Amino acid sequence: MHGYIRRKAEAEVERALSRSPVVAILGPRQCGKSTLAQRFLADRNIDRVYLDLQDRADRSKLSEPEFFLERHRDHLVCLDEIQSVPDLFPALRVEVDRARRPGRMLILGSASRDLLRQSTETLAGRIAFIDLTPLRHDETMSSCPWQDLWNRGGFPDSLLAKDDQDSFAWREDFIRTFLERDIPALGFSIPLGVMGRLWRILAHYHGQSINFSKASSSADLSVPTFRKYLSILEQTYMIRLLPPAEANLKKRLVKAPKLFIRDTGLLHALRDIECVDDLLANPVNGASWEGFVLENLISANPRWQASYLRTSNDAEVDLVLKRSARTILVECKLTKAPRMSRGFHQLISDIKPDAAWIAAPVDSPYEIANNVRAGHIHHIQETISS
Repeated sequence: MHGYIRRKAEAEVERALSRSPVVAILGPRQCGKSTLAQRFLADRNIDRVYLDLQDRADRSKLSEPEFFLERHRDHLVCLDEIQSVPDLFPALRVEVDRARRPGRMLILGSASRDLLRQSTETLAGRIAFIDLTPLRHDETMSSCPWQDLWNRGGFPDSLLAKDDQDSFAWREDFIRTFLERDIPALGFSIPLGVMGRLWRILAHYHGQSINFSKASSSADLSVPTFRKYLSILEQTYMIRLLPPAEANLKKRLVKAPKLFIRDTGLLHALRDIECVDDLLANPVNGASWEGFVLENLISANPRWQASYLRTSNDAEVDLVLKRSARTILVECKLTKAPRMSRGFHQLISDIKPDAAWIAAPVDSPYEIANNVRAGHIHHIQETISS
């Protein structure tokens, strides 16, 4: 596998630049933000200037940002790794207000809008946000087997590596660099060994509802410190805390969030799983499949509210997607012949969703019961998009 895989977010960037002076593409490091921006700019006949703010020469060009931005007022200015220079945001606001029109600036950052909140507040009403994830199933269906995406994850350099060994080595390097360089660069002073150990512990909690007291004890951390470190991993796009659903079912519901390592390739590296055969033989395979399905569906549908539901007697829905009056339920089964559990059947009867799916690695969708179908991720996505 090789070459550029076109991203669904390109259309979102186009629309956002047509209405907003500043557009921010945010996502984890190495997920493809710079490549997307460069290809987007190259495909359009517009005057632009691109600066990588982690490059000392490019940063020096902004030693007098007001002067530089004024000189390039007729260009689309693209600023990469904006979190490296958070003090730049006030200058961006001043320049946007002096010549306000759509498509003035495209900024890229490897931190969430919450981590950049104090800085981006200066651009309130002037900025649109787009979250870019690693490559998704709906972007790679025509270029690589879904098994490779599941095993290697969606980071382009990992997915497109020449073999599983090179892919695994890339992910190990990514984890090390994230801990040694990226976390400190965001201003967090955390002992390297502590965060590394915590991340590997969390890989063993993948797909489970998290008991903060028990998990913090496993990591030898206080509960407040544990929560703080989880928040850092969440805001740097490394983990997802899926909230419990709010439902009036007259049943006792589990209230703890469910934890997932967002990229399954990183999960497998943290669990020392190198290839698909090793994954299928590992007890984590079911939870890994669940995380793979959920991350693809949630990231492809950011306007839908995502949660999970579990009762005290272990009846569960892995994913509850809600938007306006629509509700879609998804249960994940790593089998070619999935069956509907009694608990899932009961919750469908209680909730009465618009659609219910069992996400399984099947080639074609088919009906299991009334209003319940089995299908792959893209089959479910078609229902959500309809």
